[in-house]
Amino acid sequence: MHKFNDVWTSYNLFFSVPFVQDFLKKRYQKLNYSDAEQHSFKNSYPFIYYLEHSKNYYQVAAQSPVSVQPVLLFYGMSQLLKACLLTQNPVYPENTAVLAHGVSTRKRKKQSYDFLDDEVKIQKSGLFSQVGEELFHVKQLEGSKYTMNYLLSCVPELDTLFLNLGTGSFSHLTTIGSLPATSLSIPEQVTRCYHMNHERLYSFLKERSHLSLSLSEDQVCILDPSSCLYNCSPFMYNFQNNTLHAPLEKDSCLYFPEMLAHYLLLYNLSMISRYETEWWYELLHTYSSKDYPFILRFLEVTAQKIPYLISCYLNEHTKKD
Repeated sequence: MHKFNDVWTSYNLFFSVPFVQDFLKKRYQKLNYSDAEQHSFKNSYPFIYYLEHSKNYYQVAAQSPVSVQPVLLFYGMSQLLKACLLTQNPVYPENTAVLAHGVSTRKRKKQSYDFLDDEVKIQKSGLFSQVGEELFHVKQLEGSKYTMNYLLSCVPELDTLFLNLGTGSFSHLTTIGSLPATSLSIPEQVTRCYHMNHERLYSFLKERSHLSLSLSEDQVCILDPSSCLYNCSPFMYNFQNNTLHAPLEKDSCLYFPEMLAHYLLLYNLSMISRYETEWWYELLHTYSSKDYPFILRFLEVTAQKIPYLISCYLNEHTKKD
């Protein structure tokens, strides 16, 4: 398992103003922004401070009880996402509206509340929608609702829990292969489960993925899978095992980047931690539902995985630029 310091070591280069200024300048030039040098000079310190603030949140979370971890991890992730937005948008934040979380939760019932059935709703503006559009090119999210059960199913490290607890309609995953690798062949099991030949599978996945794919007579391959760990949807990257997986149900192959799922889960959990204190502490102390194992395992995973995936995003752009 990756350790806290191991994950954050990959950020070392980004704590240098000369490096960050040059990095941002090349990003803005590539994206055809005018005044790239001026913008990079202005944004280099905010970029570093976002990373530093995030690191502090994650460091405190690692030393804190579970009861307050959702709040710390949510704000830690938010700071990392703001740094990423600066690599795409030199004038971020353009206005106060984009500083909102961009998500809302429904009013909770005091009795028979089930976390897995709870849902969040996407708002018109705010950090979530801006991240979805600018980092992952996911648009028209306003008004969309997502259940916690669905969002947790986007985190492959929780697959065993779904299988053992028999919760929801989560489909089992099959392993595509281990990383790093220059290419990975999609198993024949996937072709059979999707009831497709190789040509149809290739077209199907091209429509739902930003990965580079190749097609031959006897297989569909993912090219350079290690370069897109932060955005390999509809496939799933297991951080713990360093493996790539595919869902065995075609209907599970929706394009929804895992990082967006983490943001929504942490948002809802942070709201519960802050405003539903009685239910939250009953959950943590009575072990009376299936919610607790999912929440606990998710918090363990996200504390390590999100800083790692975002470091992949940033370091990948240093190679491209």
